[in-house]
Amino acid sequence: MARNSVDLKKARVLVANDEGINAPGLKLLEKILAPLVRELWVVAPETEQSASSHSLTLRRPLRIREVSERRYAVDGTPTDSVLMAINELMTETPPDLVISGINRGGNLGEDVTYSGTVAAAMEGTLLGVPSIAFSQIYDDNHPVKWATAEKWAGRVLKRLTAERWPTGVLINVNFPDVTARRVTGIEITRQGRRKIGSDMARGTDPRGEPYYWIGAQRREEPYRRGTDLEAVRRGAVSVTPLTMDLTHAPTLKKMKARFK
Repeated sequence: MARNSVDLKKARVLVANDEGINAPGLKLLEKILAPLVRELWVVAPETEQSASSHSLTLRRPLRIREVSERRYAVDGTPTDSVLMAINELMTETPPDLVISGINRGGNLGEDVTYSGTVAAAMEGTLLGVPSIAFSQIYDDNHPVKWATAEKWAGRVLKRLTAERWPTGVLINVNFPDVTARRVTGIEITRQGRRKIGSDMARGTDPRGEPYYWIGAQRREEPYRRGTDLEAVRRGAVSVTPLTMDLTHAPTLKKMKARFK
């Protein structure tokens, strides 16, 4: 079942992220959205929660801190933030759209299974709200090209909200690591293959105990045409629809036949 399109000028938009209430990408997203939407709410983690995935806090109470009007910090995960926003802070005025980001760093390939940014959009989707995740790719050795996201986020958002996409689907957007004027366009892509954590550092702490540090190196297939990885390498903005249903239909069909 497809949702209706979203009229941004009339929309109440909820913004979340995984890098915390003071993250530069969050503030940039607020700046981009302010002139486009009717009402803007921000509910984000109190501190950085990168790579927290779709984790939910169950073993301790959560606290909400009001930062300013319609701007709140939650001492939990990105998932907690969206859940608390919709079920507690916005119960009488639910959002028309959830946007997560703008993340400092890409969420491509299998990154999405670890990403707190994508998880916030997942939670919005599960709660029945159209949801989008925004990420700005960057190189550790160079400053983040926030101007690229600033120029292109509004364009992408206007085109996406004019479309209808099914319930149970969220949209993952990645801005390439090129200057704004060098962006080649917007491309609809499929999820590529990239696995983080192949670089593992080992050492010994001052007490003589061994430790292990998961590095950022990734194994990837960057050149497969039509994937998010390949598109951003050419300088395009990648827009990937992701589904919450993880069932693999062909295998389901085969196994049903075999297990009769």
